[in-house]
Amino acid sequence: MQHPAEHSPLGKSSQYIAEYSPELLFPISRSTKWAELGLDGASLPYQGVDYWNCYELSWLLPSGKPVVAIGEFAIPADSPNIIESKSFKLYLNSLNQTVFASWDEVQATLARDLSKVAGKPVAVRLRSLGEVSAEGLATLPGQCIDELEISVTQYAHPQPELLRCDAIRVVEESLHSHLLKSNCPVTGQPDWGSLVVQYRGAALDHASLLAYLVSFRQHADFHEQCVERIFLDLQRLLQPQSLTVYARYVRRGGLDINPYRSSEAITPDNARLARQ
Repeated sequence: MQHPAEHSPLGKSSQYIAEYSPELLFPISRSTKWAELGLDGASLPYQGVDYWNCYELSWLLPSGKPVVAIGEFAIPADSPNIIESKSFKLYLNSLNQTVFASWDEVQATLARDLSKVAGKPVAVRLRSLGEVSAEGLATLPGQCIDELEISVTQYAHPQPELLRCDAIRVVEESLHSHLLKSNCPVTGQPDWGSLVVQYRGAALDHASLLAYLVSFRQHADFHEQCVERIFLDLQRLLQPQSLTVYARYVRRGGLDINPYRSSEAITPDNARLARQ
């Protein structure tokens, strides 16, 4: 079956347009992947947001002088559409030779255009390089499981049957791994990420979680769907009182994508990691 992104600019030669062109943005409906995961968009088992950070954002002042900034875009996890990443990049490039009177005008333009394509309000925050530099780098919470000894033979598809837990023992903990990798479903390019699991529920076997995450290594899917699949597999196994899963992906084309999914109403942290 043809992937929903096949009609997008992804994986195709594209002309880079340097003047404002919102029509470049290409929506991809979430409904196809929701259906594949057995989800109904009207009653999702999680809340969340997709943070996109843009490190190649520029426009012109009325004087003709360029401005550079770092953009943060928060797309609701229940929005009808995701925005295809290459079209997002092409759209942002179209600001390069466009004149805006102020930072506020740029921010309002971005919020309007992205919200229209996503189908729900997208929050936009623009920051100077100085502001972002002052924040420094973050580290992930909890225990890193990457040094555990495991044997792995399956890489093509996620293997939820690898996951194990102690149903008698209830714990509350945060775990993370930097070994998450999947592939773009259209181009086959690798997507590298770090993943965090925070939960209260049946004690998860740490080595089994690591083996499960490594089984995504050759799996083809977008960042958002990988995180949703992990959330659902852990939810089924642990029957947790609370569960939050999020990934911090390495940037490609000047953009990094960071999906957060949680059973709770959380205020996600969008702090940058060393690989970002």
